[in-house]
Amino acid sequence: MKRTLLALLLGGSALALAPAARAQTVPDSTSTVKPQLNTGPPADAPRRPTTPAPTNPSVNGGTLDDGFPTAGRGTGQPELLQKLFLYSNFGLGFSGFGNAGSQFSANISPALGYRLTERLAVGPGITYAYNHLSFPGNNRTESYSTSSYGVKVFSQFVILDELFVHAEYETTYAQVLYQDQITGAITKKTLQVNTPLAGLGYRQQFSQRAAADIVLLYNFNDGINDIYGQPVIRFCFLFNLK
Repeated sequence: MKRTLLALLLGGSALALAPAARAQTVPDSTSTVKPQLNTGPPADAPRRPTTPAPTNPSVNGGTLDDGFPTAGRGTGQPELLQKLFLYSNFGLGFSGFGNAGSQFSANISPALGYRLTERLAVGPGITYAYNHLSFPGNNRTESYSTSSYGVKVFSQFVILDELFVHAEYETTYAQVLYQDQITGAITKKTLQVNTPLAGLGYRQQFSQRAAADIVLLYNFNDGINDIYGQPVIRFCFLFNLK
């Protein structure tokens, strides 16, 4: 009987304590739960390695710090040299007149060309010609030498890759021979001869820098003071400076 009464007392005490325990574990619906902030010191973030900035020269107003212009830096050549070219022709000739004599001639005409566009080029030049003439005399052969020099300007326009139009104007101080009709004496005189020329040319490209031209020109000064004859055929060489 005493054991039964003790068990009942222990069971009632357990039931009485159970609601109180549940009440302590369930939060009040009217209270708010604030999030916990991390007030501790932050963890150290990994640092990225720093690399020095490249030391390229700065560009100021189209020039580098070393004072040279930026044009042509990619090719190692100034832009002007990429448009310039040497253009010249030279020739040798020998003519025999039977019993009337013979003539040997040599000429050279260098010029400096400048490309205004990919098709149009202009430039100045100089000319020099040497002639040696021999005539049979009464007792011996008489020989005479003449020299001619001058200046010129030329222009070229490319029609196709290999065909172009050529025009030039030349002023030559030419030595010519005169024979006196009475005495037969031969003297040399210097004349200023202006020669306009125009025609077509064909170009054979050897490489990116060198080419050879054959040019057929019409001489518009086909008069008494003509020094070239008709037509004028020239073999020219072109060399790019770039």
